[in-house]
Amino acid sequence: MDGKTYTYQSIARAVLDQGIDTMFGLMGDANLFMVDHYVRNCGATFVPVSYEGSAVLMALAYSHVSGKMGVATVTHGPALTNCVTALTEGARGHIPMVLLAGDTPVMTPQNLQNIDQRELVKVTGAGFEQMRSAGTAAHDVAHAFFRARVEKRPIVLNMPADFMWQEAVHETKTFKAFKAPAYVPEGDDLDEAVGMIASARRPIILAGGGAVEARDKLVQLADRLEAPLATTLKAKGLFNDHPFNMDIFGTLSTPAAYEVIAKSDCLVCFGTSLHHFTTDRGALMKGKRIVQVNDTVTEVSKNFHADAALVADAGLTAGNIVYWLDEAEIPASGFTRELDMAALTAHPPARATTAKDGFVNFVHALDRLEEILPQNRILATDGGRFMTEVWCRITVPDPKSFLVTANFGSIGLGLQEALGAGFAAPNRPVVLFTGDGGFMMGGINEFNTAVRMKQDLVVIVCNDSAYGAEHIQFLDRSMDPGLAMFDWPSFADVATALGVKGVTVRSADELEAAIVEIENRTTPLLIELRLDPNDVPRMRI
Repeated sequence: MDGKTYTYQSIARAVLDQGIDTMFGLMGDANLFMVDHYVRNCGATFVPVSYEGSAVLMALAYSHVSGKMGVATVTHGPALTNCVTALTEGARGHIPMVLLAGDTPVMTPQNLQNIDQRELVKVTGAGFEQMRSAGTAAHDVAHAFFRARVEKRPIVLNMPADFMWQEAVHETKTFKAFKAPAYVPEGDDLDEAVGMIASARRPIILAGGGAVEARDKLVQLADRLEAPLATTLKAKGLFNDHPFNMDIFGTLSTPAAYEVIAKSDCLVCFGTSLHHFTTDRGALMKGKRIVQVNDTVTEVSKNFHADAALVADAGLTAGNIVYWLDEAEIPASGFTRELDMAALTAHPPARATTAKDGFVNFVHALDRLEEILPQNRILATDGGRFMTEVWCRITVPDPKSFLVTANFGSIGLGLQEALGAGFAAPNRPVVLFTGDGGFMMGGINEFNTAVRMKQDLVVIVCNDSAYGAEHIQFLDRSMDPGLAMFDWPSFADVATALGVKGVTVRSADELEAAIVEIENRTTPLLIELRLDPNDVPRMRI
């Protein structure tokens, strides 16, 4: 090199300046020199993917599991259009990450790959940041990171290719993100909320993904009220060790828990937008007072209009409510004394013998896998009709160890997020449950990445040889489901062909043999559960 500093070098150093030493991506003419410098000169790690959208998904999972910023990079045009679904998934999940996207040279608008990248990004709900010049590259990278943190969504930094070999003067830039919690409300709204809680005889404390950091304060409030605790899907595992943990609230509750929720007279909801899966389309809200606390004003009354709504920090507000309950000497509700928690949280078991020849009973398989999968696992799930039983029956250590790729309703995103989680927590095993359609759509190409990168990954393919949701709809209308059926290749054989272990499970006995393989694994492992498409539980959403 000639001793000069070029823009591609400044961009790579700027990412490292943010404390990020792992980047996911696929190289092209607009980002290859930046990636090369990031690896060879900055000593960082680059994880090459097979498909551009995979890089974004891996970065999203990396952010969620590690708490650090996930970073991905792709080149321009079709590379960015291949990221649309992944960016939408991240934006709707409020997951911060930065995508360094090349752009076609400003001076060659006739470039075949030219597209209005700002407009493309806009429709996904992600943010767009334009790199202004070679001289502002480091500042623009730092500002993209800042925006991702405070806006809680993906930010795409647009990098024109013709900037890369322009000279730059690198200056380390970092912008501190605001961490002060939202205010504690005062006045009539707070008085009204406290009054509803104080008068409740059967209150429940509900925590969503936005209240995970407030766990201890929510437990304090629940104990003060003698109220059970529950979570939305995204906060699954938050109250694992609490004696009055009802687990997931809503359509995924056990029948017994659903009955208790229906009897409740007050729900105190923290960090949740009260999605219609959580409320069972409003059915679980009837006959009770609803107090909603959320630090994001757009999430308050987004899906349901509460009786009292506070735009505030979850932990500070929970503590404040306890203070006023004590000041007014409000007695505890005693609700938890009425509850049989073992019965409340028990999902109906299955018998292995109910499956037809050539198939394994899905619920039995889940119950056995729950018993033997590594306890310190990270759990990732793809989309599909199998997923709700997985969410209910497979536990997680905490919400950060749980990846739900259902923010946009897409299938085919789970394997990529599982890989990102593996890089975020390299000393922990990752378990992915995916359907056959999802694995074929987005998993099979990146399973090769798992093999190349030697990930500690267990992939469980729930293969009913169908697109399950469509199969159900055809049957519900007494129509032939044949168009929703597929004769896939053996996924276990595909795994074996890629150089790792693949196991097919067609019976309870073969399931036990697969369990031995889980315990003895030394490489990524794929287990193919062969399921009867007419004997898979319906989705509970």
